[in-house]
Amino acid sequence: MLFDSQQILDQAKQGDETAKGELLNRFRPYLNVIAQRMLDERLQGRMDAADVVQTTYLEASRDFLQFRGESIESLLSWLANILRNNVATAHQEHLVAQKRSARKEVVLRVASESGGSSLGIADLVSSESSTPSQRLMRDEAAVVLSACLNKIPETQREAIRMRYLEGMSLKSISDRTGKSEMAVAGLLKRGLRALREVMA
Repeated sequence: MLFDSQQILDQAKQGDETAKGELLNRFRPYLNVIAQRMLDERLQGRMDAADVVQTTYLEASRDFLQFRGESIESLLSWLANILRNNVATAHQEHLVAQKRSARKEVVLRVASESGGSSLGIADLVSSESSTPSQRLMRDEAAVVLSACLNKIPETQREAIRMRYLEGMSLKSISDRTGKSEMAVAGLLKRGLRALREVMA
């Protein structure tokens, strides 16, 4: 594969656009692995490694004439450097910018409401946004909540996400998951109990 890639690199450096596209596509998996390792865990749920890889791909395609290397190894190094810069930019935009004001203490609460259980989402976010999910995505509390949810079983986590973050009804969740409404209610009850234990 490396020998074949070297031939394609030579063609790309001679101005063959098709060869350039094929060459860069070959190393998407390589860049994806690196991006997943580089991305700060606090960015999980806000952006995907594939987004950074796509940006890197576009920039590499645009600036390919600036690549002065002759080998696949030097190409990989060049691509990794572009990726590294894009990851740094992502961290700057999504993390540092959020800390311009004093860091708020994040409190997570699970409370009983109207005979059932619900997440105290309103306590985690500012009041100017329109919906809980929009506020969570813009607030640092979303990161903490996500970390806690990731510690409970997936089926319970998804049920809680659909019910409390997407605002879906039990029937809608039942239709999407193929489970009965009673089964969905059971998942929510067990999930909230597990979430309390995680946050205790």
